[in-house]
Amino acid sequence: MATTFLWKGRTPTGEVLSGDYNCDNKQELINHLRKRKIIITSIRQKPKDIQINFGIGNKITVKDMGIFTRQFATMINAGLPMVQCLDILSSQIEKPNFKKVVTDVMTDVESGSTLADAMRKHKCFGDLFTNMIDAGEAGGILDLILNRLAVYLEKADALRRKVKGALTYPTIVFCVATGATIFMLMFIIPTFAKMFSDFGGELPLPTMIVMMISNFLRANWWLLVGSVIGGFIGFKRYYATESGQYRLDKVLLNFPILGNVVRKGAVARFTRTLGTLIASGVPILNGLEITARTAGNKVLERAIMETRQSISEGNTIAEPLKACGVFPPMVVQMISVGEQTGALDEMLDKIADFYDDEVDSAVEALTAAIEPIMIVVMGAVVGGMLIAMYLPMFKLVTVVAG
Repeated sequence: MATTFLWKGRTPTGEVLSGDYNCDNKQELINHLRKRKIIITSIRQKPKDIQINFGIGNKITVKDMGIFTRQFATMINAGLPMVQCLDILSSQIEKPNFKKVVTDVMTDVESGSTLADAMRKHKCFGDLFTNMIDAGEAGGILDLILNRLAVYLEKADALRRKVKGALTYPTIVFCVATGATIFMLMFIIPTFAKMFSDFGGELPLPTMIVMMISNFLRANWWLLVGSVIGGFIGFKRYYATESGQYRLDKVLLNFPILGNVVRKGAVARFTRTLGTLIASGVPILNGLEITARTAGNKVLERAIMETRQSISEGNTIAEPLKACGVFPPMVVQMISVGEQTGALDEMLDKIADFYDDEVDSAVEALTAAIEPIMIVVMGAVVGGMLIAMYLPMFKLVTVVAG
């Protein structure tokens, strides 16, 4: 997992610098600082802060970053000075933490820092963002880079909402079905059970099974609650490990119907991110490393890092992508054509646009498949319990008549 390190150093001219950097290990930070020709004086891991969340609405989202970047690009393109742009943006941002971030960036830029270095101090500007800004400043095309970033963030937010929507629907339906079943077992079935016991008589086997389940839940409800909480905590801890995240992500990719949505979404994100980075002048190896970190799926991350290693040894990008078996053949073929024609960034953007549409189709297919499945499952569970409760009614008529 990524760790934040605090560092101090000085430039060859003697200027003292300091900051924080988010990376996987200390050696990665050392390599980063050496590239910037900074002489390191100290590095230590940043202590974990106790964060107080004043509300969900205070979180900096991808949508917030997209709006900020789009407005920033418009003002830079209009010829406004950078500090003035940041001042205007900070004054109109409503979220207090985001306003503070932009104000801090403006202060650092006023003090002589580059925009990229000022943004690196804040986690909301990730590696992709800061590397592209760095390339834009070095090439004198900051307005163009900001426009590319804005387009990327807007499409990334749209893709995220599509995938999230696809995952939200079955989750809600499952929770409603589970809640309805538990409610019936806890409150409805006991009413029937009391009525049956008052009249007496032998109960059918399905009715006895449902009543046994109901009695168990009523007597051991705390066990059910504890199991749910314990399972949730255990799942989170397991997913926080490297191997756990890899295995669960692999299961998710291969899951029927749902895995298709996740896989296509991951391919769209990978191609969009890498295409944007390459078009902005970021070297292919750095681009792949950044893309791996933002992949959002451990299986894809490993595949991309293996691709990076293979490319550093002199191979093409298409060969290792094909070997890993994660990417569809069409994607590999189009990337290969892009390499051969020298238009890899354009080809990656075309693939991303295609898979954005594919995600829409996959979400529709998922919704169309889940609706009847959930209806059948809910009907079988709820209907089964009702039938089990009504079976003794025929015997009750005989008991009352007798």
